[in-house]
Parts: sequence; C-alpha cells; structure tokens
Amino acid sequence: MQDWITELGARTLADDHITFDTQDAARQALDATVVTPLLQFGVLDVVGADAEKFLQGQASAQLNLVDGDFAPLTVFCTPKGRMLANAQLLRVAEGHYRLILHRDLVDSLADHLKKFAVFYKVQLTARDDLALIGLIGQEASALAEVRLDIAPPAIWHQAGDAETQLLAHPGPRPRLLAILPTERATEVWPTLAEQATPAGNAVWCLHDIQAGLAWLTSHHRDALLPQMINWEALGGISFKKGCYTGQEVVARAHFRGQVKRRLMRGQLDGSVLPEIGSPVLDTSDKAVGEVITTELDAYDQAEVLVVLSTKEDIGPLSVAGQKLKLLQLPYPIERLDPESLAAS
Repeated sequence: MQDWITELGARTLADDHITFDTQDAARQALDATVVTPLLQFGVLDVVGADAEKFLQGQASAQLNLVDGDFAPLTVFCTPKGRMLANAQLLRVAEGHYRLILHRDLVDSLADHLKKFAVFYKVQLTARDDLALIGLIGQEASALAEVRLDIAPPAIWHQAGDAETQLLAHPGPRPRLLAILPTERATEVWPTLAEQATPAGNAVWCLHDIQAGLAWLTSHHRDALLPQMINWEALGGISFKKGCYTGQEVVARAHFRGQVKRRLMRGQLDGSVLPEIGSPVLDTSDKAVGEVITTELDAYDQAEVLVVLSTKEDIGPLSVAGQKLKLLQLPYPIERLDPESLAAS
C-alpha cells in the first residue's frame, strides 16, 4: 500500500507517521511550501445504485448536498451517539461516494457499515490503491493548478475528476489534499518536489491541530459524542436532515446543551509529546480531560488537542508533567450548518 512512499526516500516513524531528512519542516510550511505523503489517512469507497440512500441513513451529512462540489465533514455513530469514525465525504461520480478518514478506522467502519449494506444495492471497498498527497504553503494552490491541472476549490469543497480529486482544508496556511492512483502519484511527486520541500506528515497533523480539527483514531472509537470534538462547529453535522444512526442522541445533546466536554487547543511548556489518551490533570492530579492528538510546532514545543471538561475556573492544568496553556480556537463553539457552507 505504501511502497510508493518508501521509494521517495521517506523513513517510517510509526504506522501513521513518516519523515524526510528535512530541517525545520514546520517552519518551512509557514514560510514556503511543503509537500507530504498523508500516510495517516485511508479511503473507503461506497458505490452502488443505493449509495446515496444508504449513506443518508448512516452519516451525519445531508447527502443531497454532496454534489461533486461540496465535500462536507461527516461522522458515523453508534445508536448511543458515540463516534465510530469521522470523515470527509465527497462524490466521485453518480452512485460513487468516497470517505477520507484516519487509516486506523477504515476496516472497522467498513465492517460496521456492512451490517446495514446487505439491505441495499451498495458495495464498500477500502482503496489501498490510492495515494494521498498534501500541499501546504503560500504556493500550494498555484503548484496544484500547474502540476495537477486542477483549479483549487474552496475549503471543504472538491475539484477534479473521477481519477484525481483535490480537496481544500483549513489551517494557518493554505492546504490542499490530492487523491490519485498510486501509479500517478509516483509520476506527480517529483514534479511537486521541484518547487515544494518534501516533509513528513507531522506537519499536516500540526496544521490540523492549529485548525482545531481532530481525526478520530481507534483509541477514542465508541467513546465520544461528535460535539466533544466540536464537530457541529465545523459543519460536520446536519441538524436539518432526517434520521441516521445515533441522530436522536446527537440532537438531544445539542438542543439540551448536555455536552460536558469539549475539544480545546493548547500548548505544552516542553517538547515531550504525550501519548494519545494521556490525562489532562488539574492541581489535585485529578483527570479533567485527555489528549486527542499532539505534534511539535515550529518552535519545538508540543501543541495538543484535548477533550476537556467545560467547567469554568478549572485552574492550572498539566499533561505528562508539562504545563498546559490553552490557546484560542480559530472558530467559535457554535453550530455551523453544512447547508450554509455548501453555498459558500
């Protein structure tokens, strides 16, 4: 699956992290342009005559908005409203939908959805033959247009054709995600690397953190409500659609204000990256939250996304022996309807 990446001279650090011999990659993404293989993501295709109807009953997205232009965030839940996976959803062609999610959850989500798919004319396929490449920086848009021959879309929209899709994600610098066959990726990569510096995918993960965007992994599968990672504030939940699995619990939590934990962004006063799931401690060493993801920033300090209690005056906090300073999120914690995003 990842042979094309190792051929580029990258080194594997973990199942979902690779690196290149690039100095100060995080800073280069701020000051210039970098290109990175997005090893952390996987692809699940949903294809068939009933694909739209099937997904309408399982995903939090309003499927009639997924039109080949708008590519919204979505989430899949248990009947109790706990997340099994969150994803970006795009339409490749008529009756052909594509989910981009953490690679850790592709197989488990497919297994879950297959329980319902037997009642529909639909097929689910994990696409190990596709490559995902990220471009970050001021020249990302121009480079994608020249090398991929695709005009970049707006954030949470898509462009391209049935073979190659281009998505735009938020962040402190312009970010584009390209999905293409691995054979083409090996051809396109050298042309991108002529004008963008190859970098490990940690830099993309860092920009996710700075965008307040958390991708669920197996560690938090079936543990959190969508609102606990601010999914409704990112336009990942349609409150105007009909029923889907978990919808009643998700809607009740929203309308009754029953969300007691929220995703928050922070910075640690050291460079030690805590493990996913590490507790956030108050001054009494009581756990008041936990780490969702973490990466080193351009100044070699650990930045984190944590799910934290919403109680006021929670006091000084720490993670793995390091002080935690909470930072402002780049969006308000309020409902953002995907219907409004589709029109933007």
